[in-house]
Amino acid sequence: MEELLTDSRPDEREQMEIFLSAVLGHLTTRSINFFIGKRPQPPALDVENRLQRVLVRAQVIIEEAMVRQITNQAMVQQLDMLRDTMYRGCYLLDTFRFQSHKEDAKDQTVSHPSLLSKVNYVKDFCFPSGEGTQILEEMLDVLESLRSIILDANEMVMFLTSYTRMYREPYSMHLLLGNCMFGRQMEAQHVTNFLLHTRPGAADEGLEVLPIVGPFRVGKSTLVVHVCNDRRVRDYFSEIVFLSDHDFRDEKLTAFREACVMKYQNCDSNKDGRVLVVLELAGDFSEGDWKRLYSASKRYLPSGSKIIITSRSHSIKKLGTTRAISLKFLSREEYWYYFKTLAFGSVDPKTYPRLTLLAMEIARAMKRSFIGANITACALRENFNIRFWLKVQALLRGIIQKNVSRFGEHPFNLLVQNRPAPLGRMTTPSEDLVLCSQYQCSSQEEVPEIKMQDVMYGSVKPHGKFEVLAWKSPVPPYYSYVFTCEIQELKSTGAKRKRSTITIDGVTYC
Repeated sequence: MEELLTDSRPDEREQMEIFLSAVLGHLTTRSINFFIGKRPQPPALDVENRLQRVLVRAQVIIEEAMVRQITNQAMVQQLDMLRDTMYRGCYLLDTFRFQSHKEDAKDQTVSHPSLLSKVNYVKDFCFPSGEGTQILEEMLDVLESLRSIILDANEMVMFLTSYTRMYREPYSMHLLLGNCMFGRQMEAQHVTNFLLHTRPGAADEGLEVLPIVGPFRVGKSTLVVHVCNDRRVRDYFSEIVFLSDHDFRDEKLTAFREACVMKYQNCDSNKDGRVLVVLELAGDFSEGDWKRLYSASKRYLPSGSKIIITSRSHSIKKLGTTRAISLKFLSREEYWYYFKTLAFGSVDPKTYPRLTLLAMEIARAMKRSFIGANITACALRENFNIRFWLKVQALLRGIIQKNVSRFGEHPFNLLVQNRPAPLGRMTTPSEDLVLCSQYQCSSQEEVPEIKMQDVMYGSVKPHGKFEVLAWKSPVPPYYSYVFTCEIQELKSTGAKRKRSTITIDGVTYC
């Protein structure tokens, strides 16, 4: 070989060296991959323990960040990556433990046979055959991702202490989640940046407009009010006014400023008189209405004023002078973290594996609804025993089957469409609790004293048509959500119905 290289011309010698290097590199890579493939995978219990330790470290960083007013956008993005990976890790870890306790649940005795059958149903519902290996591989992937992100976040952790702490008292996580805006930190920072900074040349183009779109009750108003409560925003604008689509659909827009509902006023801190207009569109969008409003805004509002539009319609995106924000419902991992935290409160879910199994199915049945999560999680937390949780699981499963067989829809889809939906009552299965309509109230309006959870899961039984308080949001704008309901007696049938199965989003309900 040496003679061949010596006798060859310089260009041929270089080509031969490149060829040999490529061959040796390829052989080296294949050898490394071979030995890696032959290396035994770490035991499942070892992966579980390692992931648990890393998740605790991630949770410490996230919880410390949640109570601080972070203004650096890069830090917010880094925290958002860490938060999403942590939620995924928590979901996979609980799912893995679900599988690991599968055989244990069979050996444990429940006093009533039907209750045991329901526990077995939950196990079968969550784990198709062969899924355990895939979950273990995903856990390893999340473990490496978390380690990498935490290692990169060392400087960020040091800078966290320089930001103002918003909450001085130590909070349990379920109290903290119940009193803050969950899962919208990135969007909030985006809105804040839009409000506090002006694009070059924007003053010559007219008022800057930010559209925010998203489905019904995804949290558009909560996001906007949360940002408006930021002291930096309140100091930057002399007035923040909220309008609905009803406020400008007449032709008397000359009274624009008088028609506005003033939420904040802080004229002393801002001599420029900048005004922020928040327009909430509940109905269909009309370009004519928008043109009249925008024209009036340019006429009456001083330079530097801005407009935020919220709507369910994606057609408003074309009105923006900057990229629109699109809100979506929480991912399954985020929703599970939220639901589990509210349901277990200050109790460690690891000490109650069978309740965690039930909570996972109950959370899936909620279809990522904030209102549904708060109604049901509160009832679970107040009745912390296996029998009650099993009854809740059975009730929700029956409600889903009933609505799908009658209307072909999950009940929460009917609620989003504001259509009547038959639910049910735990204490009296012979009665239907029909949700006829729903609406929201401001914090100044009176709300019913009867709570939805007491009617569904408790012994409270109003008569005729009645209103119940579904949920009172603890975060601004402090909306209360009210349901109009009616209890109806079910008609008894002589023939026994044939048992059926229904599959929704890959989940089979019996």
